[in-house]
Amino acid sequence: MDSRKIVLLVGALLVAGITAFFARSLLVGASAPQAVAMGAPAPVVVTGPEVLVATRALPVGTILDATALKFQPWPQQLVDNAYYLKAGTDVAKLTGTVVRNAITAGQPVTRGALVSPGDRGFLAAALGPGMRAVTVSVSSQAAVAGFVFPGDRIDLVLTQTVNGGGDGQPLKVSETIMRNVRVLATDQRTDNVVGEDGKSKVTSYSTVTLEATPKMAEQVAVARTIGELSLSLRALADNSTELEEAIASGAVKVPDGDPRAEKAMMLRLATQPQTGGTTFATGADVSRFQRSTVPARAPAAGTPMGTGTAPGGAPGAGGATIQGPAVRIARGNTVTVVPVGGKN
Repeated sequence: MDSRKIVLLVGALLVAGITAFFARSLLVGASAPQAVAMGAPAPVVVTGPEVLVATRALPVGTILDATALKFQPWPQQLVDNAYYLKAGTDVAKLTGTVVRNAITAGQPVTRGALVSPGDRGFLAAALGPGMRAVTVSVSSQAAVAGFVFPGDRIDLVLTQTVNGGGDGQPLKVSETIMRNVRVLATDQRTDNVVGEDGKSKVTSYSTVTLEATPKMAEQVAVARTIGELSLSLRALADNSTELEEAIASGAVKVPDGDPRAEKAMMLRLATQPQTGGTTFATGADVSRFQRSTVPARAPAAGTPMGTGTAPGGAPGAGGATIQGPAVRIARGNTVTVVPVGGKN
């Protein structure tokens, strides 16, 4: 074997030996991976001035109360000049203001998002989309003795007397013509009067402004000329009860698979005023000495023969009006009505 082949063979063996040595060193020195438990991330503590935020979603037209707002720390670099800072802000003065722009839960409240009573466009901001404001006159008794406040929901009751009837006595009737109507203002106040103890103060008023659809506004205008309007305060649980009944009857279809759409639908229906399907009560429902219907008017004295009708709408013999029970006798094309006990 020549010397050159021997040198190449020795070099190859040397390279192989060095490679094996380094490979063994890597395998021996590498340790098995160990699982390391990761602790919960440390809570982020926000340090900064406290700003006023919404405690819940506030849609356009919401009349604010004390539970709708709270102060919360906010990062200093994100604080805007339009925010309400805790230093120098009296939350009590913001009670009764109306949301002009929708505010999500936890979002800071800006000064431009609220409209105060007396400001231009205040009542228009309090109205929902497509709604109208209509004012009705009420007495102290018709307004639940002043216990109806702005933001409450009421039923509107119409009481009237229906003239007519044979004896001239009118029919007294009361009916609920609208339900779930939101109160916008009492007299010229859109907020509650708060006493020294921090509770809402009951005051008397003579007018109430309600939120209604355009059609309902027309109906209220007519109802004011018919009789006396009074308010019936609704319980907070009534809205959810009526909503459950509507869903059970199939009148309302709940969206499937979209909780957000379902929540929005329920909120919209729970705050929607309603007309139609009214209930009523007559004088007979209250007293046995009152009537439940208007009796038929008796024919005027001197009514010419041939213009009257017998009971049941049948003409009497010779066209005369027949009082009391009668018998219809048909002879061919001729029909004769004879009182019971009379001669044929």
